Amino acid sequence: MYAIDLNSDLGESFGAYTIGRDKDILPLVSSANVACGFHAGDPTIMAKTAAYCKESGTAIGAHPGFADLQGFGRRNMQLSPEDAKHLVIYQVGALDAFCKSEGISLQHVKPHGALYNMAAKDAALAKAICEGIYTYNPSLILLGLANSEMLRAAREIGLPHAAEVFADRAYEDDGTLVARSKPGAMIHDEDLAVSRVIRMIKNRTVTTVSGREIEICPDSVCVHGDSEKALLFVKKIRSALEKEGIAIKPIAQIITERA
Repeated sequence: MYAIDLNSDLGESFGAYTIGRDKDILPLVSSANVACGFHAGDPTIMAKTAAYCKESGTAIGAHPGFADLQGFGRRNMQLSPEDAKHLVIYQVGALDAFCKSEGISLQHVKPHGALYNMAAKDAALAKAICEGIYTYNPSLILLGLANSEMLRAAREIGLPHAAEVFADRAYEDDGTLVARSKPGAMIHDEDLAVSRVIRMIKNRTVTTVSGREIEICPDSVCVHGDSEKALLFVKKIRSALEKEGIAIKPIAQIITERA
């Protein structure tokens, strides 16, 4: 039987700015990656999103990023390994405080944006992120790009980890995501995105931007919550998974059953 986690990046509103439809999307996904105030979100949004996760029964994870509100955490920054480690600990600890206030447990940590993409290739940065998570709570699950340096670093230090794939992003031949600045980085055809997800889960392959077939073994599929048609897209993917007999389960359950 096939099973997958369905996750979405949420809690990205900030102050007077509202982004996404979190309350509508949360019941449709099994795990939520919640912004921790550096690239998006703020203390009130974090508190509300933790409460929404509790209400919907959706597993919650921290989504730490670079301190880059203006760039939404999508601009590369050069940090020392020590600074990157502390950046992660600070943000994970902040969200965990709101989880504790709601009486729920933090499930995982998924780096955001440029931090995520840089750590997919940079072994030193990946190690710093994993060490930050491990130092804070070694039972937290790292959610990272499939076949990336992040997952290798997690394995090396004994941190639980799960491999993530993307419904609406194109892949390079080395398994990394096509940069958003390049043509074809985003997949706008929803039917194509859905069919790719099914194939990644059942066949464990994905077609890259150059047309090559590469191996990929997903534990979790990300559907972005900040696009204009995010809600319809999540509904469409969930419906397709159910029709294909693919069970939707939170990350912790996926990796427990995988072991």
